[in-house]
Amino acid sequence: MTAELVGPAPATPSLLDKAARVLAAFEGAEPRLSLTEVIRRSGVPRSSAHRILDQLVRLRWLDREGRDYRMGVRMLELGALAAHHNRLRRAALPHLHALHESTGHLVHLSVLDGGVDGVDGVLCLERIGGSEDSAVPSRAGGRLPAHSTASGKALLAFGDPAALGRVLARRLRPLTPRTLVGPVALRSELAAAAARGAAFDREETYRGVSCVAVPLRGAGRAIAALSVSGHGLHRDLDRLVPTVAARARAIWHDLHGPGRRTEPRATADRGPAARGRVSEREMESMMGWLRFSDWM
Repeated sequence: MTAELVGPAPATPSLLDKAARVLAAFEGAEPRLSLTEVIRRSGVPRSSAHRILDQLVRLRWLDREGRDYRMGVRMLELGALAAHHNRLRRAALPHLHALHESTGHLVHLSVLDGGVDGVDGVLCLERIGGSEDSAVPSRAGGRLPAHSTASGKALLAFGDPAALGRVLARRLRPLTPRTLVGPVALRSELAAAAARGAAFDREETYRGVSCVAVPLRGAGRAIAALSVSGHGLHRDLDRLVPTVAARARAIWHDLHGPGRRTEPRATADRGPAARGRVSEREMESMMGWLRFSDWM
């Protein structure tokens, strides 16, 4: 008897796979879908699709209107956050490379992120460094505690007080013998960072590695932090502050321009050829409003 060659049985889709298929069903032009339409588009069995839709509604990834479902506000928030991070990264990237070239050390661009567990940490958007920086095990997309890192301290010192409250409400874990874990000590450190305009990590996250971070901000709260780190930097932290701060200001300028006072006050003040033209920033603002209005 000739043996038949039988391939491996297809893997059973995981719950995450099924949820991804359900969400992908909403990629079309129709803003609302019924349960039947979700099943047809996703290929997920009815019982599973119904349970997944209920979970997604509870998580605010989807909204339910009668018998129909549509994308929820959480999806809008995540989409806007991703677009903001991408724009921030594009504006910062040339300055990150320049800062690495001028200092010879590892450079990070980071933001404060609650993560899936709701614990405020530092999310690395970009990492610029050479092979000599491989001893620092950071990566783009990686997360580190906010209380031990220079970037986290800069974001807490110049950010939302509620974020600091959430950090202090938890039992802080030491990463090295130098990590500050007491609320009083951490508040004192953040006050010093606010007065200095920069935060330091003195071997508090990795042994032998020190770091200086400057918040990326205008007159308001910090939206990100720019940092330089490396081995043996503990003696140079104060010296590096002006260099890192200058790059942070340059990134902010590229993101938001020189400020309102240096812009034309009204369309009437422009020349005839300029009237009727829409700037790139105005177009981006209008497109953002249009994208948002589709959800209403």
